[in-house]
Order: sequence, then structure tokens, then C-alpha cells
Amino acid sequence: MTRRQAHGLPPVRRLTVLYDAECALCTHLRGWLVRQRQRVPLDLVPAGSAEARRRFPHLDHGATLEEITVVGDAGQVYRSTAAWITCLWALDAYRPTARRLATPAGLPVARATVLAAARWRGARGTAGCADGRCTPDPGVPGAAGAAYRGRDVGTGR
Repeated sequence: MTRRQAHGLPPVRRLTVLYDAECALCTHLRGWLVRQRQRVPLDLVPAGSAEARRRFPHLDHGATLEEITVVGDAGQVYRSTAAWITCLWALDAYRPTARRLATPAGLPVARATVLAAARWRGARGTAGCADGRCTPDPGVPGAAGAAYRGRDVGTGR
């Protein structure tokens, strides 16, 4: 019996990852996820797309463009740090890492990694990303703060 079953929760059989298809970092990570051996199947769907809206009409699709969102087959919704940990948990080789990152000692590391990625993404804006390689946009000062709103499912902050 799994921990989820012991707590009366349904098992997670499939996850949908909503990612920003206009973001070079996001599409790079999407490709990485697809190449990994998945213990729990991942459906990767562009955030804000017609497909995302059809599958999840209850979600705030504007928010899904700002931060990674993962939706479980039983309706669970994970955002930001919790979403990345969930993606790792779904991968065969990274499940132990996900378990470590989900602990009180690991969460600060996971949050720092997500924040660093958001800052990198925000600092680049959308300029120079058309060819899949982002270059800094000098016209976007302080964009990192705009890209990361600091919301974390695990802490509510």
C-alpha cells in the first residue's frame, strides 16, 4: 500500500505539465522531460493553449503562463516549486531526488533552484529567444521580479 492509499487518496496515474511554449528555457526543459524514463506518464501541454483550456477550464490560465503548473489525473494542482518536485517524482531516475527535495531540509534548495530559473527567464524577456537560444534583453531591467511572483504551493508565500 502506498502512502497516498494509506491516507485515502487516489494514486497518481498521469500528470499534465503546463509549460510556456514561448520561453526557450521552458521548451528546453520540456524536451528534457520527454527524454527521461517516466514512472508516471507526463503529458506536456503549452500553457494557455486551446488544449490546456479544454482540459482544465477551472484553472487561471494567465497564471499558468507565469509559473509551471502540473495537474494530476485526480485534479491535484501543483505550482512553482511543488510542480518541479512533482515532475522529478514522475521520472524514474529522479524520484529519490524529488523525495529529498520535498523534505524540510530539501525545500529551500528546490525553492532556490526555481527562483534562479525564474530570474534567468525573466532577465531574458522574450527578446532573442526565437531561435531557441536566449540572450539578455538590456531593455528589460528588473524583469526577474516580474517573472517570479514568489507563490509557492507548499508555503502559500
